[in-house]
Amino acid sequence: MSAARIGLCALAVAVLAAAPWFGSDVLVQFGINALLLAVLAQGWNIIGGYAGYASFGNSVFYGLGSYGVAIAMVQWELPFAVGLAFGVAMAVAFAFLLGLPVLRLKGHYFAIATLALAQVMIAIVSNVELAGQNIGLVLPPLNNDPLFYELALGLLVLATLTVYWLTKSRFGFGLIAIRENEEAAAVMGVNTTLYKVLAFALSGVLCALAGGIHAYWITFLDPESAFDISLNVKMIIMAVFGGPGTVLGPVVGALGLSVVSEVLSSEVTSLASLFFGLVVVAAVVLMPRGLADVVRRFRKSGWRYFAENIRAHRI
Repeated sequence: MSAARIGLCALAVAVLAAAPWFGSDVLVQFGINALLLAVLAQGWNIIGGYAGYASFGNSVFYGLGSYGVAIAMVQWELPFAVGLAFGVAMAVAFAFLLGLPVLRLKGHYFAIATLALAQVMIAIVSNVELAGQNIGLVLPPLNNDPLFYELALGLLVLATLTVYWLTKSRFGFGLIAIRENEEAAAVMGVNTTLYKVLAFALSGVLCALAGGIHAYWITFLDPESAFDISLNVKMIIMAVFGGPGTVLGPVVGALGLSVVSEVLSSEVTSLASLFFGLVVVAAVVLMPRGLADVVRRFRKSGWRYFAENIRAHRI
């Protein structure tokens, strides 16, 4: 990454960090949601964008992180930081225990298997007394939105630096090789099973941390909201919209689509979902590799870039 890009990224982080001091309460609350969604998109980017495995199970990691904080703080009266660590530990254990068998599947078989994980976890947690069963858990309130905003921003910076590290590391190159041709990667000496499980676990850590912060912020948790599959759909859409397999694409996609969704919800509430869906469909048709690819190739191809995408997909 060039010095100019590093400078721009540092400036963007500084501007975002200052938002709680000059923005309204509504802006800060919107920012918390948008930043946490960007973390989830980055987390999915590791397993989906770099390893090439379209996981629908990352919402499970989010839910485990949420319940880790809730159980630690409500049932055991432990600090928030301990709850975050507990949630991360559960996410990593889940990634290794279920990642080994599930990651042997490929394509739509893998997607279907991970899609079922969220429903399984809802059924399990709903019958666990420690987790509050169907009733859920109410966390002690902490009315400090600027603190949660800064935590979310710090976590996003950490997630983005982690993805940047992937682009420079042997581990990241191994994941890219798996994405492009898993059989060839194995022949070249890449331990594909280990790499995929580690990517699944690393993705889970980021999602669990986001879930823990969100749980303490909203102060209430139940199985349906914690393991909501629509959250997984959102993180995939945002990562794909921005550009999967890139460092900043999922961040730009998440923040951009969050703004579009918020504007549509406030201006045309009854048609917000329809317009948001049209925006996503148009983006997939016109720029299937995301905004990052548009930035790279638009200078050379111009408007022909969009026509080429339409022709390539026979639309």
